[in-house]
Amino acid sequence: MNLNQLIPSLEKLSPQDKLKAIQFLAKQLEQDDEQNLSSLTENKTYEVWSPYDAFSAEAVLTEMLEKHSQGLNKDSNHD
Repeated sequence: MNLNQLIPSLEKLSPQDKLKAIQFLAKQLEQDDEQNLSSLTENKTYEVWSPYDAFSAEAVLTEMLEKHSQGLNKDSNHD
């Protein structure tokens, strides 16, 4: 079952059951985080990528946003 199938059922829940669902999901996320963190080795260095000085990435993102914006403008003109 995917989220789109689940949402209508969640909307029908009572406020108390919605709170229980939130608590259940929060607990699941906490357990997932613990499992992911347990795979890290203590005192080991992990490389983390940063967009700092990533000028080519900025150019690609800007171009993509401009194309997306142009597509939205075309769609709104057809209404």
